[in-house]
Amino acid sequence: MPRILKRRETLLFIIIVVMIAGFAMRAAGFAEPANLANIFNDTSILIILALAQMTVILTKSIDLSVAANLALTGMAVAMLNAAYPDIPLVALVVTAILMGAVLGAINGYLVWALEIPPIVVTLGTLTIYRGMAFVLSGGAWVNAHQFTPIFLNVPRTQLLGLPVLAWIGIAIVLMMFLVLRYTQFGRSAYASGGNPVAAVYAGIDVGWTRFLAFVLSGALAGLSGYLWVSRYAVAYVDIANGFELDSVAACVIGGISIAGGVGSVAGAVLGALFLGVIKNALPVIGISPFTQMAISGTVIILAVVFNARRERNRGRIILRDQAAKDTASEGAIA
Repeated sequence: MPRILKRRETLLFIIIVVMIAGFAMRAAGFAEPANLANIFNDTSILIILALAQMTVILTKSIDLSVAANLALTGMAVAMLNAAYPDIPLVALVVTAILMGAVLGAINGYLVWALEIPPIVVTLGTLTIYRGMAFVLSGGAWVNAHQFTPIFLNVPRTQLLGLPVLAWIGIAIVLMMFLVLRYTQFGRSAYASGGNPVAAVYAGIDVGWTRFLAFVLSGALAGLSGYLWVSRYAVAYVDIANGFELDSVAACVIGGISIAGGVGSVAGAVLGALFLGVIKNALPVIGISPFTQMAISGTVIILAVVFNARRERNRGRIILRDQAAKDTASEGAIA
C-alpha cells in the first residue's frame, strides 16, 4: 500500500476524490454523477490543451502560444461557418486541426532551425496569433445566431450519457497514451527531454523531435479552437485568455517535470481535472474570484516544490547507490 501511495498519479486521484467529498458536504449534489459528468465535460478542452502542453514539455520545451493558437483557429473556423454555412462540419474541423498544426510548426521551426529558446519563441507567437485573430475579425464577435445548428450541436449531443465533447476528450487521451507509450516519437520525446546528449548518441534527432512535438501541440490546440467556439457559442479575440498558464499548471500539478523527460498522460489528465474541480467548486461554496486565484496559485507553487524535491531526492538516491557500488568495488579489490 505505501508503495502505491508513492505514485504521483495515485496520490492526486485520492486528493481529487477527497476534494469532491469535501465540497459535497458544503454543496448538496456536487458529487452526483450528473454533476461530475458536467465537470468532466467542462474540463475536456483543458485536458486536451494540457496533453498538448505535456508533449512539448517532455522534450524540454514549453508552448505559451497554445491558447492564442486556439483563439486564432477558433475565430477562423467560426467566421468560415458564418460566411459559408454550406461547408461540411468535417471540413471545418480538419481545417482547424491543420491550421493549428501549421501555427505549431512555426514555433517548432524557430526552436529547431534557429535554436531560439522555446519560451521566447512562443511568448512572441502568443502575441502575434492574438493580433492575427483581431486583424482577421476586425475586433468583431461571431455570435450563436451566426453559426449553423450542426456547428453548435455536435459537441453538445448526448452519447451514452456524456456529450460528444467529453467523448472527444476521452479519445484524445487514449490517442496520446498510445502515441507516447508505443511509438518511436513518444520514446524520442522522453529521451530528448530526459537526456538530450545521450539521445543524440542513441541516434535521435532532438531538434526534429521537438519540431514534431510543437506540430502535435498546435494540432490539438487547433481542434480545441473549434470545440471552444462551439461549446460556448461565441468567438472573439480574447477567448481562452490565460489558458496557456492553466495548461502548464495542469502539467505541473500532474507531475510532468518542467525540466523535461518525466511525466505521464494520466498525470496531465488528473492535473487538469484537479483544476476543473476547483474552478467548478469554489464559486458554488461562495469563494470570491480573487481568493480562487490565490488558491490556484498556491496549489501550483506547492506542486512545483513537490516536483523539485522529488527530482532532487531521486538524484541523491542515484548518487548514493553509485557511492555504495564504488565502496563495494574498493573492498573487493582490497
